[in-house]
Amino acid sequence: MSAAAAAPGASPLRDTVEWRLAAPLGLTYAVFFAAPFLILLGISFYADAEQTRLGLDSWVKFYTDAFYLKVIFDTLKLGVLAVVATTILAYPLALVFRAASPRMQRVLIFIILMPLLTSVVIRTFAWIVILAREGVVNQTLMALGLTATPLNLLQTELGLVIALTQIEMPLMLLPLLTIMNQMDQNLVDASRALGASKWRTFFRVILPLTLPGWIAGATLVFASATTAFISQSVIGGARLVYLPSLIWQQSMVVYNWPFAAVASLTLLFTVLSGIMALSWLGRFAKTS
Repeated sequence: MSAAAAAPGASPLRDTVEWRLAAPLGLTYAVFFAAPFLILLGISFYADAEQTRLGLDSWVKFYTDAFYLKVIFDTLKLGVLAVVATTILAYPLALVFRAASPRMQRVLIFIILMPLLTSVVIRTFAWIVILAREGVVNQTLMALGLTATPLNLLQTELGLVIALTQIEMPLMLLPLLTIMNQMDQNLVDASRALGASKWRTFFRVILPLTLPGWIAGATLVFASATTAFISQSVIGGARLVYLPSLIWQQSMVVYNWPFAAVASLTLLFTVLSGIMALSWLGRFAKTS
């Protein structure tokens, strides 16, 4: 018997078993992702809403109109702002969690997971009450004397980012907490013992070690925020137009499916570009 035939990896029986195990996942991927994607791609190459003739009219119209280019930019911007806002709040919360006792950590985990047990629709409508002109935020600001008149927070980018920050916070916190709990405390103590300040320790020790968790959380937040149709429609209203609401409008109101297909593919590529950028950042951080 040859060495190649005796090698475990060269066993035909093992290869057959591996293919059979992978077949359900591959079939599911083909049915629920690849096939719809190809159908969507095919529809996008119709030149009219009635889908009677082929052409690149929908693609040309979408990528040559300044309005639709601004929609793409605003969608990317919303995802970036959501990542920045959740990052600023998540790191202090993660450090508090790390310093807490095991019993308190269980309580904090319950508090972090609680929003995930509530429908995003309910949480979004709750933010309407909070951000309204007579809501909690405006009443607090006026009581503190920080503003004389109520602020317009609904149907604004600021209000939408505030709402998305709370809605997407668990997606940033959970990966960050996981990687932070695996961090060696001796490294932090050594940095402080060598005279480094708290900020220097954070930027030179804690941040690099927790970067994989942040990248995982940022990827989830970016993908979720850019595709958050409910929050964008309810909080943003008609004044703010993002790709998900544009897709709904073109497919369900105007019934221009080729144009909606172009917008859908653009949203897919937009999300993938953000994920690829974060993945590249992770690889760059490892090599630097």
